[in-house]
Amino acid sequence: MATSVPLSLLDLARVRPSETAAEGVARSVRLARTADGLGYHRLWVSEHHNMPGLASSATSLYIQHLAANTTNLRVGSGGIMLPNHSPLVIAEQFGLLETLFPGRIDLGLGRAPGTDGPTMQALRRGTTASEHFPADIVELHGYLTGETTVAGVQAYPHHAGGVPLYILGSSLYGAQLAAHLGLPYAFASHFAPEALVEAAATYRDRFDASRSLAGPDATPHFIAAANVVAADDAETATEQYRRTELEWLRSILGRGRDLSDSQLVELREHPAGRQVLGMLARSLVGTGPEVVVGLDALAEEVRADELILVNAAVDEDQQHRTLELLAPHAGTQGADEARLVASAAR
Repeated sequence: MATSVPLSLLDLARVRPSETAAEGVARSVRLARTADGLGYHRLWVSEHHNMPGLASSATSLYIQHLAANTTNLRVGSGGIMLPNHSPLVIAEQFGLLETLFPGRIDLGLGRAPGTDGPTMQALRRGTTASEHFPADIVELHGYLTGETTVAGVQAYPHHAGGVPLYILGSSLYGAQLAAHLGLPYAFASHFAPEALVEAAATYRDRFDASRSLAGPDATPHFIAAANVVAADDAETATEQYRRTELEWLRSILGRGRDLSDSQLVELREHPAGRQVLGMLARSLVGTGPEVVVGLDALAEEVRADELILVNAAVDEDQQHRTLELLAPHAGTQGADEARLVASAAR
């Protein structure tokens, strides 16, 4: 049983407390190879800074490593926080990635800092940097396509077709901007579900193909995100997700504190804990068929053209099993062969 829309993945590049960074990265590569063998559409990683549990701060390098270890997956950013960078530098980096892996690189863009205040200062990001986000996107697009908007300045290497741009967001601002620029839009409903339905409608209603950076033939492309855990039985999936909830509570409410598991369990029932767990409302947990039904319902609810999944299983074997059970080829003639390819990659 397969979903009705393409499935993609967002890898948060987690490094567990018991792991080295190298071990966390190696685990991401193993999962990417499984996804590659199972026919997932694209794999994105996100930019964060000053977070010991995440390994993708040098996002372009992480993308290069994943692309080099896979064959068919599109690989990209979900996203590059453009106000942290010069558009020229990002164009140079992604122009080179496209040169190395032609036809496989995506550039998703966000305007949040992806970090805290002191780290923003260390990044040399000014307090008004996000105000330039729309103009920076236009400048970046010019560099990537060889149609620079800055006289005398080009990014090399560049490509006539450019690198596909995507706007990322968790509010109506991103939906409106993506529609105004005629670009695909990915909504971060895996941690900010409140405005999902309204953002999807706003994006479609306001999409302007006449001024699209993707060309006059551009059409709306809306991507919704969801956390998923699929297992062979519902009990295993529920146990995996419960552990994920506790780690989510630890990451949000335990900053600067060493919270025990018993304290985290107590926090689950506290108003603050319930509010934090509400951020994960767009989560689908159960057997493979149950999760597929939920994904189809989500796609229909917001008219999604694509779904991007955050693999919320805790144990690595269950992460791979989640990918297998939800694979785009599940229920098709090539499913068994795809699983063999994915297993050989591990």
